[in-house]
Order: sequence, then C-alpha cells, then structure tokens
Amino acid sequence: MRSITTNYSDDGYNFAFLDEQTKRMVRRTLLKALSIPGYQVPFGGREMPLASGWGTGGIQITASVLGPNDRLKVIDQGADDTTNAVSIRRFFQTVADISVTESTEEATIIQTRHRVPEAPLTEGQILVYQVPEPEPLRKLIPRESETRKMHAYAEYGAMQVTLYENIARFGRIAKTYDYPAMINGRFLMSPSPIPKFDNPKMANNPAIQFWGAGREKRIYAVPPYTSVRSLDFDDHPFEVQTWQGCCALCGSTVSYLDEVITDDKGSRMFVCSDTDFCNTRQAQAAAQPNSAGGES
Repeated sequence: MRSITTNYSDDGYNFAFLDEQTKRMVRRTLLKALSIPGYQVPFGGREMPLASGWGTGGIQITASVLGPNDRLKVIDQGADDTTNAVSIRRFFQTVADISVTESTEEATIIQTRHRVPEAPLTEGQILVYQVPEPEPLRKLIPRESETRKMHAYAEYGAMQVTLYENIARFGRIAKTYDYPAMINGRFLMSPSPIPKFDNPKMANNPAIQFWGAGREKRIYAVPPYTSVRSLDFDDHPFEVQTWQGCCALCGSTVSYLDEVITDDKGSRMFVCSDTDFCNTRQAQAAAQPNSAGGES
C-alpha cells in the first residue's frame, strides 16, 4: 500500500480528518481484508460528521488510504453532482486539501454508492464502496452467530434456495441489485446495493476494491484480478439487465440507464446513470465531423 505522509496537522485538522492511529488501524484491517478476499473483517469504526448509513464506512476507508497526491472522485448512483457525492467531495477538499475530479480515468481513488463506473478501471486505482448491509445472509438468518458459522463452513445452500424460489415463482431470478457473488471461490459477498448489471465489472478488475460498512463496522475487499462469480444455475445462468432503447443523450446501448420522467403527462426517457461516461461520449460525438451534413 502506498506510503502516506502525515504533516498536514498545522491547520487544526488531522490530514483526512481521522487521527493517525485510527487510520493505521483501518489500514491494517484493509490488508487483512485483501489477504482473505470477500471475508468481512471487523474494525473499530469511528464517529464521522454524518449519520450512520450515509457512507461512514466508505469515508473512513477513503480517509485511511488517501494521500496528498491523490485525485478523488465521488459518485452516487453514478452521478458526480448529487448531494451525497458533492458533500463527501467537499469534505475531503476541506480536511485533506487534495485534488478532486469527475473523470474516472484521472481519479486515483473513487468512492461510490450504488454503481461501478462504466469506464474500465486500471491498476493503481482504488474503488471504495459505501455499504449499508454487508452480510449477504442477513435476510435469511438474522442471528449473527449463525451467519458466521455458515461462512466458516461455506454453507451457502440457503442463498441458492432463495434464488431457486425466484425461478419457481417468476420463471427467472428476479433479484436485480445486491446480487450475491462468490469471491475467489470461497466467501459469499454482498456487493452493496449496486445493480447486478455491475457484478461482472468486479471480476478480474485491475483496481483494488474495498467495501466499508460503518454502521456494522465491517470491511471486506476484492484484490486485483480476483474471480467474482455471481450465483446462478446451469439452466438459469446469471444475466444482467438490458434495455430496448439507448441513452437519449449520448446514444449508448451498453451502459446502465436510468428512467427519467420529463413532464406531468408521463413522458419519459432513458439516460446513462454514469454522468462522466455520458458526458465524455457527448463530447466525443461533438468533436466528430458532421458526416450527415457534409463538410464545406
């Protein structure tokens, strides 16, 4: 893990808000999480200047891995301009005085809620997920002691039964987000409430991926180039969402689309959830010669 300097305390803030001992503790937890892909590692979560459930786990991880030379990107539902994304970005500008960006390619650390960026990530980048519910078995087995045993013995039949019940009732696996995935062939992991559209992006990704759950005080990780297999059946293989149309702004047919109501008569259109991806495609299209009208 990169070295991080700590000489930013003269202005009254610790660099990146957390004190050095806390950041050291979180980094030890991150190393353990990377060593056991998909395993939920407990850590001593700290109070943060926002309510639990609003991304305190992700913020603590970001604060612990952030260095003065990093460029931070924060997205919520794929967008850079939502309240959650803007607030977290301004927070780190204030307490760490670091560069921020809306470009996925330029960012060294990306904190996200609900989406994986459409643009491919590269080696050296870190993707930090905000997680409200880290335990994939919680809705099946409420008792924490029992879910711990199930992870220890790799007993994930109950989750397979749940997916099978979907098939028996709907004719297909109806789960569309927070789709359980097996990490490195060993631990079942909750990929946070990202849409299942993004599950394939986690597999063999060159970037480091961290998940932080502040309320539950759990951290887990997927190291670079690690297998991530979404649960399925031989006769009902894993499938992602598809749309019949394309993005109304950039024309993309390969990105995750959000439905937008445009008036009170029910008119609607679909646009890319990832605003940086959509803006980049629009800029590239605008730079192209107008082949339809011809050039003078």
